[in-house]
Amino acid sequence: MNSHALVRLAISIGATLTLFTTSAHAGPPLICHAIEIGQAKSLPWVDWNQKGSGGYDVKNLTRDTLAILDAKAPVLVRMETLRRATLYARQDPHIAKELLTRLHARAASSDAAGHPDALAWFDAGYLIETYRQWIGKGEPNPANGLDGYGLIKKAIGLRGQDPEMEFAAALVTLTGPESDHREHARKAMAGAKNNPLLAQNLASNFHRQTISELLTKPSADWI
Repeated sequence: MNSHALVRLAISIGATLTLFTTSAHAGPPLICHAIEIGQAKSLPWVDWNQKGSGGYDVKNLTRDTLAILDAKAPVLVRMETLRRATLYARQDPHIAKELLTRLHARAASSDAAGHPDALAWFDAGYLIETYRQWIGKGEPNPANGLDGYGLIKKAIGLRGQDPEMEFAAALVTLTGPESDHREHARKAMAGAKNNPLLAQNLASNFHRQTISELLTKPSADWI
């Protein structure tokens, strides 16, 4: 499927991001919706409904995650890597806290050095929001009380136009604020015309439930 076909498919599902109420998979969206990353490197695959892949040593999680993120991975790869990292982190609360602490310190140090790093702030914010969706009985959650969405918005402000970050922000705001969700969704969909992988993720992860307000605009506004 070529990029134009993917974009049309993404748009045709109506509530792909804006106003979707039911996802294609049950469960929290940042945890159970795998992000398509093509052949890009990430952590070893892990099924969302399991606590981790049997052959992976979770003691290496912080090191391995940082190695991928520090290699300037695209935002979609960062999203999938942090999703997998969250599933592994559930096995060990100390590792979970270590990873979050390291990502936040990494971002804060970029500010202290006078060169704020948008990707570092995105990583910290997205991990916080993904941690917040791992909810399990009796499981300590180091992200409790933290505002990951605020850090993602900071990253978007530093980065400028980035439809993949907008896609991430739209997923994070599925339950509100609704106006923010709509705006992030609009920007993600608009940017998909030049990003076939983003268009594929828009098209493949969600079912249509209602006609998005965005689609009342002429299709020429999107293509």
